[in-house]
Amino acid sequence: MIKSYFKTAIRFLLKNKAFSFINILGLAIGTMCCLYIVLYVKYQYSYDKHYKDAKNIYRINTSLTLPGGKHDNATSSPPIAPAMKKDFAEVVQFTRFIKLNTFGAKQHLLKYKEKSLYEKDAACVDSTFFDVFNFHFVYGSAAKALSEPYSIVLNESVAEKLFGKEDPVGKVISIDNSYGKNDFKITGVVDESLGKSHLHTNIFIVMNSGGMGGYTLTNNAWAGNNYAGTYVKLNPKSDPAALEKKLPAFLNKYGAEQLKNLGMTKTLKLQPIGTIHTTTGFENEPDKTVSSSFLYILLLIAIFIQVIACINFMNLSTARASQRAKEVGVRKVIGARRGDLVKQFIGESLLISLIAVLVALPLLLLALPYINHISQIDIQWTSLADYRLWLLLLGIIVLTGLIAGSYPAFYLSAFMAVKVIKGNFTSHMSATTIRRSLVVFQFALSIILIISIIVIYSQLDYIKKKDLGFDKDQKLIFTFHTSETTNKISAFSNELKDLAEVKAVSRANNYLSQFVPNDETYHLAGGDISTGQDIQMIYTDKNFAEANGIKLVSGRDFRMNDTGRVLINETLANRLGLKINEAPGTLLYRRQDAGDPVFTLEIAGVMKDFNYNSLHEEVDPFMLVYSNQDGRMSNVTLSSNSKNYAVLLNKIETIWKKHFSGVPFEYSFLDNEVQKQYETEITLSRIINLFTLIAIFISCLGLFGLAAFSAEQRRKEIGIRKVLGASVGGIVQLLSKDFLKLVGISFVIAAPLAGWAMHTWLQNFAYRITISWWMLLLAGVLSALIVLLTISFQSIKAAITNPVKSLRSE
Repeated sequence: MIKSYFKTAIRFLLKNKAFSFINILGLAIGTMCCLYIVLYVKYQYSYDKHYKDAKNIYRINTSLTLPGGKHDNATSSPPIAPAMKKDFAEVVQFTRFIKLNTFGAKQHLLKYKEKSLYEKDAACVDSTFFDVFNFHFVYGSAAKALSEPYSIVLNESVAEKLFGKEDPVGKVISIDNSYGKNDFKITGVVDESLGKSHLHTNIFIVMNSGGMGGYTLTNNAWAGNNYAGTYVKLNPKSDPAALEKKLPAFLNKYGAEQLKNLGMTKTLKLQPIGTIHTTTGFENEPDKTVSSSFLYILLLIAIFIQVIACINFMNLSTARASQRAKEVGVRKVIGARRGDLVKQFIGESLLISLIAVLVALPLLLLALPYINHISQIDIQWTSLADYRLWLLLLGIIVLTGLIAGSYPAFYLSAFMAVKVIKGNFTSHMSATTIRRSLVVFQFALSIILIISIIVIYSQLDYIKKKDLGFDKDQKLIFTFHTSETTNKISAFSNELKDLAEVKAVSRANNYLSQFVPNDETYHLAGGDISTGQDIQMIYTDKNFAEANGIKLVSGRDFRMNDTGRVLINETLANRLGLKINEAPGTLLYRRQDAGDPVFTLEIAGVMKDFNYNSLHEEVDPFMLVYSNQDGRMSNVTLSSNSKNYAVLLNKIETIWKKHFSGVPFEYSFLDNEVQKQYETEITLSRIINLFTLIAIFISCLGLFGLAAFSAEQRRKEIGIRKVLGASVGGIVQLLSKDFLKLVGISFVIAAPLAGWAMHTWLQNFAYRITISWWMLLLAGVLSALIVLLTISFQSIKAAITNPVKSLRSE
C-alpha cells in the first residue's frame, strides 16, 4: 500500500511540473530560512553554556541610584568579590575580569625579538580566573598559568602571529600601552574551541602586574569605582536567591559610610552567566549583547515564512481540486475508503516536504557566506552535525507535511464518486472561502514585515540625519596607545595645526560617541552630596569645543592654562537650578569622603546640549574639564575643511612617520564611529530586510500559481467576454480585482498589529520617529503593486489568448 502511495505521488509530481516546482521551491526556501534562523538563535544562546560549572557561575551586577540618575551596571566595585568569598560559605571561588580598552588602553603593542604587532583586546584577571572558567589550553595548563606576577595567557590567534606553530610558553614579550611598557612571561595559550564566551579577549594579564590590575588589588572603594566584572562560583547545593537576599546587609557592613558620603544607593544582583549574552540594558558590558526579544522576533519570522510556504501548498492543492476530482471518484468506485485517500494525499504532502528539505540543505550551504555577512556572525556548516537539528528537520518535514496536506487531503477525499464521474463537480464555497482566508493571512504577515522594514529604515535614517548638537562630519580621530607615542602627541598636534586643510586640532582622554568612563558628583555652594548631580566628564585641552563644533550658549570657551574650569551642558545647568546666562563664574564643589578637602571647579561657559552618547539615551549632566596633563589625553580630534582626503591623509602620514617611526598609521572618521553605536539596529534591519524579501517571494510564488489556475478555470468565460467585445485591460482588471480585494483586507488586519509592534520597538530609543499614516499607506501600496506584478503575467496571457482556442470545444 505504501509503495502504491509513493508511486502515485511521484507520478503526480512529474505530471504536474509547474505545481510541483512552485510548492517544492517555496517550501525549500522557507525551510532554508527557518533552519538558518534556528542556527542563528542557537548560536546566540550558546554563549557561556560550555563552562564546566556554568550553572553555578554568576556575575555580580550593580544598580546605582545617584543624585540625578540611575544606572544598571554589568560591573561592581573591586573589593566586593574577595569579601564575598570570605563572608559566604556559598561562594566557592571568585574572579574579576577588567577589559582594558574601557580605560583608555585600546591598543597594545606586543614585541618579541624583531616581531611586533598591535592587539586590541586585553584584560586583567585574577589568578583564580581559570579556576572559575575552564578554557582549552593549546599550550601550558590552567593550574599554573596565572600564579606569578607579570604572567600572561595568549589567545591562539595572537600566539601564532608572534611565534607561528611554536610553543611560546616560557618566552618573554614586552607589552607597551597607555599604562607603560613592561615585560611579561607567557604561561599558556588558549583557544575558543569549547564554545563562545562574552569574556572574549586576546590577552589575559594576571592582576598583580601593575597598571590597572595593581590599582584594582589595592582598591577599597565599596560605593564608587564600579568598573570590575565580578564573577562568583557557588556551591552546587547553595540557593542563589537566598544568597542575593544577604547582599544588602553585606554591602551595608562594608560600604555604608562610603555610600552615605556619595549620596548613593546601591543594590547587588546575581545574574546567571548563561543569560548574559542575551540580556541587554546593562552599562559596561565587556562584549556586545543581543536582545532576547530580537531573537524571539526572528523565530516568529521563521514561523511566518514556514506558514506562508504551507499556505501556498494548501491553496494550490485546493485550487487544483477539479483536476483531481475524477481521480478521487474512480478510486472510490474501485473500493478506496476515505481514510485511504487521506493517507495518499498526506503522503504526497510529506513527500513534497521531504524533497523540499533535501533541496533546502544545499541551498543553505550555498547561502551561508552571504547570510553570515548580513547577520555579522560566523555560522559554519559543521553546526549541522548537531543531532538536535536533524530531529528539528524531521519535525519540520512531518509538521509541514501534515499542516500543508491536511486540509487538501480531507477536502479532496470528501468528493462524491457518482457526481464527479458524471462531471458534475462544483467547487465548494467553503473551499473558496478558506483559500481566500489563507491568502489574506499570508499577505497580512507579509505586510507586517513590510511595515517593519519601513519603520526601522525611517528610524535609522532619522538617527543618521539628526542634529546631534555637534559636528560629526569631516572629523578625523587619532588614538595613541603606548607611553612612547603619548609623549610625542603635543608635537604631532602642533604640526597638524599648520596644515592649510586643518581648521582645529584638540586632545582629550576620550572622543565623542565613545563610552564615558569618568563621572563625579558635584553640588553648588551651601549644598551637599544629596543636592548634587552625578556628572559625566571628558578631560580636554582648550580646543575641544571648537574642533567638534560644540556651541556655547553663555560664557566663554576654554583658554590656555584654564585649569580648574569647566564647560557644562544645559541639562546640568537646569538640574542644578542655574539660569543659563548666570551660570558662568559659578563654583561646583565635591568632597569624596568625610574629612577630605573640598575640591572646586569654576564654570567658564554653558554648552548647548548635544548627544555625546547614542540616541538610545537622553542627554545627561555632562561637562568638559580643562586639563594640561598630557599623559591622560591620548585621543586627537582633527577638524578639516578639505574635500580631498587622499591629499590630506598623505600629509598627515608624513608628519606621523616623523614623530612615530615604526608605529602603524591609524585613524578613523568620527561619523563612522557615531554610526557604530547603532550596529545592532543596522544588523536587525538587514536581517529583517532579507527574510521579509524571502517571505514576499514565497507569497508571490503561491499567488503566481493561483493566478495561473484562476485564469485556466475562467478561460471559457474570458473567451466569451472577448467575443462580446471585452478589452484586454478589462479582462486584466477582472482577473486582478479579486486578489486586490484580498490584499486590502490583509492590510486592514496587518496595519494596526504592525503599528503596535513597531511602536513598542521604538521605545528603545530616547529620540525616535513617530509612526505616520504614510508609512502604513506605503506598505499597502507596495503590497498592491507586488500583487499586480505577480499576477499580471498570467492575467495578460489569459486576456490576449485567442478566444477560438478556449471556445472551440463548446
